[in-house]
Amino acid sequence: MISEYLGFDSDFIILGLVGVVIILLILIIVNMVQTSKLKKRYNAFMSGKTAKSLEDTLLKRLDQVDELIAANLANEKNIDELFANMNGTYQKVGLVKYDAFNEMGGKLSFSLAMLNGKDDGFVLNAVHSREGCYTYIKEIVGGNSIIVLAEEEQEALKMAREANEPAEK
Repeated sequence: MISEYLGFDSDFIILGLVGVVIILLILIIVNMVQTSKLKKRYNAFMSGKTAKSLEDTLLKRLDQVDELIAANLANEKNIDELFANMNGTYQKVGLVKYDAFNEMGGKLSFSLAMLNGKDDGFVLNAVHSREGCYTYIKEIVGGNSIIVLAEEEQEALKMAREANEPAEK
């Protein structure tokens, strides 16, 4: 009777509904398995702890995170201060040893260049002779000297300028 009213056989409707029921049964089984796994994980997470002790643990960890953030900010401030202070320190060095006089050996005379991060500093020259040791210094500003530099002093200054650059932030 239904088949006459619809114009097709009701067997197809029954087969379609059976297929939908089978698919729904499979989905229910998959859902039950996933729920079971989730319940096991939840029980493992909550085992041995009361809700209050779990809350205390979480609050303790949050306090520790706050302390770490404060310590990190203090470290960043200290690092910034160190980098600012480094610009004024002598970071680059060049040293050239030489014989000031031909009759003396051992290369007891030297030129020492010391520069900061801005290539400001000095060249110290020590000349050793039989009569004594004489030292003098020449100021370096921006990598250059106002006073003419001797060959050894220029070499020491070049070594210092080409020394490893200071750490950049």
